[in-house]
Amino acid sequence: MLGQRVATAIVLLLVLIGALAAGRTVFAAAVSLIIGAAVYEWAKLAAHAPAVALGAGIALGTSLFVLEVLLAWPRGGALTALVVVACAIWVLIGPLLVRAERGRLSLANWAKSALGVTLLAAAWAAAMQLYRDGVLMLFSSAAVVWIADIAAYFAGRAFGKRKLAPHISPGKTWAGVGGAMIAVLAIALSLAAAAPQLPLFTTWLLQTLPRGVALLALALLVALAIVGDLFESLLKRQAGVKDSGGLLPGHGGVLDRIDALLPVLPAAALLRQIAT
Repeated sequence: MLGQRVATAIVLLLVLIGALAAGRTVFAAAVSLIIGAAVYEWAKLAAHAPAVALGAGIALGTSLFVLEVLLAWPRGGALTALVVVACAIWVLIGPLLVRAERGRLSLANWAKSALGVTLLAAAWAAAMQLYRDGVLMLFSSAAVVWIADIAAYFAGRAFGKRKLAPHISPGKTWAGVGGAMIAVLAIALSLAAAAPQLPLFTTWLLQTLPRGVALLALALLVALAIVGDLFESLLKRQAGVKDSGGLLPGHGGVLDRIDALLPVLPAAALLRQIAT
């Protein structure tokens, strides 16, 4: 299983790097395909029939790609409004997770469906905007999630005793949260000191905002990543499934791999919109 996970991860990374290097149209097609697959999985978690879920995934993925190719996707103020809405929703989801952990929350399927379309479309728009700001800007924004995820895993295994949300996601611990925060902040500070000329998201943040505010913003991004991960776990638990799908051998579904990116990318794009 570990070998399968590693092989799939390597293939995905190579595909991502290839799409990033191939230009806007190819990258837009790749991201649209990912979002379409995620919509398909999300719709199934919302109890839609497979045929309906597939149709929704194809429809939204194709629509987003066509809008980007035609340069009709909202930019400027319209983009800011979209990512503000998405970030507000993710912030509100935080308290809902607390209620869910206490067993006092059951989301209606129509609400899950509406949230899926809104949040996935916003993540797509944010990814495309960050890509327009530069390949390294997008990649380093996503790397915040990847660093947090890896650090949380090892910190949780080494020190994890107190569970974060045992009824939603039993594997997550408070030690993992602390490890994720420390790793992201430490690496961000190290990169900014060692290579201040690189156009990385974390370096830009530290150079643009007061140091304390920038570090707080990074900590909040890690918190949002955890919210995204837990919310997808809640959707799966309420649907009675272990994985969002089986499209990625050894990894489960597409949503299982991008759940933490869904809130972080809009938040990163919003920070870029506000501070630039």
